[in-house]
Amino acid sequence: MEFPGFAIGISPSLSTDLGRLYQADCLEILPLVPDASVDAVFADPPFNLGKHYGKRVTDSQPESEYVDWCHRWLSQCVRVLRPGGSLFVYNLPRWNVTLGHFLEQLGLTFRHWIAIEQTGCLPIQGRLYPSHYSLIYYSKGRPRTFKRIRTPIETCRHCGGEIKDYGGHRKSMHPNGVNLKDVWTDIPPVRHRKFKPTTRSANSLSTKILERVIEMSTEPGDLVLDPFGGSGTTYAVCEQRERRWIGIELEDVQPIRDRLNGSVTNHQNNDFVETCHS
Repeated sequence: MEFPGFAIGISPSLSTDLGRLYQADCLEILPLVPDASVDAVFADPPFNLGKHYGKRVTDSQPESEYVDWCHRWLSQCVRVLRPGGSLFVYNLPRWNVTLGHFLEQLGLTFRHWIAIEQTGCLPIQGRLYPSHYSLIYYSKGRPRTFKRIRTPIETCRHCGGEIKDYGGHRKSMHPNGVNLKDVWTDIPPVRHRKFKPTTRSANSLSTKILERVIEMSTEPGDLVLDPFGGSGTTYAVCEQRERRWIGIELEDVQPIRDRLNGSVTNHQNNDFVETCHS
């Protein structure tokens, strides 16, 4: 399995048999990636909440400037995406409404709005209690790859019995579980210190999110791009699932180096992946 035969033109900070990591601004690297060369994009940008990510990242911009910045890197992500490729953006619902509209203007096809439950959010006066982050899923035309993911039938953690009766049709249920819904309530928080380095105060994503995204939308050997590396969750999952990857991170990349050297996940995933046609 070889890495793509194109050169970014900048030496990577980290190279593996499957991936390349660049320590730079994504708007410097993305224009160097050839058109229609990437099979899937996953982006988890700063949410513009005033968090401290490091000395180089500004997470507090006027709304118009933040949206304009997102439009610039999204335009590049759409350009490098192959026909039939998939694009995922993880962000607050407030921003993903706007970014989803922009992606449709660029000609992408809406697939899903995935709500990922987050129980640690703080209440906001005068609004409903916020309890989810959004993951928008678009494709460049008809998806080239889409795999059905089945999740285990829910059981009570106390008695072990099944929580739902499925309308009396339990005997007709698929033995591998139920189809993955667009509301994910089973994503564990990341508490392990390995994925919360002292140089980055922001939380890390659960590998379970990336495992689902990558298994759903790619095949082994496909190329995945993540322009906001963070703690390296995307790259770690790609290494484990035999996907090639291009990573970009503006801040310190040592936590990503350490993580890839350890190759450790932070949960046990019991999903069943089933090939199907969209």
